[in-house]
Amino acid sequence: MKNLTIVTEFVLMGLSRNPQIQTILFALFLVIYLLTLMGNVMMILVIRTDSHLKTPMYFFLGHLSFLDLCLSSVTMPKMLQNLLMQKKTVSVWGCVTQSFFLIFSGSTEACLLSAMAYDRYAAICHPLLYSMVMNRPFCVGMITAAWAVGFLNSLPNSLFTYNLHFCGPNIIPHFCCELPSLFPLSCTDPTANEALLAGSCALLGFVTLPLILFSYSRIISAILSIRSSEGQGKAFS
Repeated sequence: MKNLTIVTEFVLMGLSRNPQIQTILFALFLVIYLLTLMGNVMMILVIRTDSHLKTPMYFFLGHLSFLDLCLSSVTMPKMLQNLLMQKKTVSVWGCVTQSFFLIFSGSTEACLLSAMAYDRYAAICHPLLYSMVMNRPFCVGMITAAWAVGFLNSLPNSLFTYNLHFCGPNIIPHFCCELPSLFPLSCTDPTANEALLAGSCALLGFVTLPLILFSYSRIISAILSIRSSEGQGKAFS
């Protein structure tokens, strides 16, 4: 019987092997990460404390800022750690967990952007009905649906990954763990996993992208029909 070595951790190759470049990259991405944290936290605090910003648009923007915090925090801390460490490893299940939160955050953000596009469409194309349509329960329902879709899109892909066995190469030529990077390293056939990932992402894209394109095409059409340049500028803003 062929002897197989069970892989318990992966090696993330990162962006460069040059120590000097790694130091520069660490400083650069640390600044970017800190600015991302501060900018999004400030956005959330301003929206929460300013009574003039209790509108659906800022309600969605607050959740978008929180999602940006989550998405950047899933990858950046580990990448910054690996830029300083000689041993650039991550456990198999830690890698799968990171992939779960990447898909979760990205899928939720796609749904949230669709909700924000619909909000702007309702505000500009149907201003008289806006307050009636975009009421608080409806906005909360859209946010809840976005998080639920993100979770349901990510969970099956991550659970199916636990069926894979890793016993060969363990080097990932990337700075974070993504499922497409794990599939070639599996000793078992990942065809079902690849089909599930492609199908779920395609389904999400076919639902969210047409809604975004439709909303903004109608918005641009409505704005261009405004005769005054001042009115067009305000609507575009």
